[in-house]
Amino acid sequence: MKLIVLDRDGVINHDSAAFIKSPGEWRPLPGSLNAISRLNQAGFHVIVATNQSGIGRGFFDMAALNAIHDKMHKALAQAGARVDAVFFCPHTVEDGCQCRKPKTGMYDDIARRLNTKLAGVLMVGDSIRDLEAAAAVQGQPLLVLTGNGKKTQRAGNLPPGTRVYADLAAAVDTLVE
Repeated sequence: MKLIVLDRDGVINHDSAAFIKSPGEWRPLPGSLNAISRLNQAGFHVIVATNQSGIGRGFFDMAALNAIHDKMHKALAQAGARVDAVFFCPHTVEDGCQCRKPKTGMYDDIARRLNTKLAGVLMVGDSIRDLEAAAAVQGQPLLVLTGNGKKTQRAGNLPPGTRVYADLAAAVDTLVE
């Protein structure tokens, strides 16, 4: 199975330090929806894995998250694209859960539900948490310089073998040549 796991905020859509709390705040990054369409056309199963601690912090609720994802799915469909599943962690760092990246619980759940191994699976993110979680499950970390990506790159300490791209579209250019 050709599989790719994408972080949401900063990879597919614009990120915000104040969180994406409503559908009105969700805005796709230029080229990201078309990039996902190209992944679909190349036979990839596209999964989103996203930390959403705004729920745990009380900034928004499940109804708002569902509405945001509904807007994302509709925008993807208009671009001829789809994501096969969205996995999320609603917890804060203080909750100490196993699903919040950089811990691997969300990725372990993906592997279990899809009945697959994640070794070598492409995993795209814009933060060190995304990359560390990918490396911990032996995935292939890809850093995009959108969202927090430039800050993450400047901070260094990227997992060995991390590939760096300007954005999701640039990453997809190399994946589906």
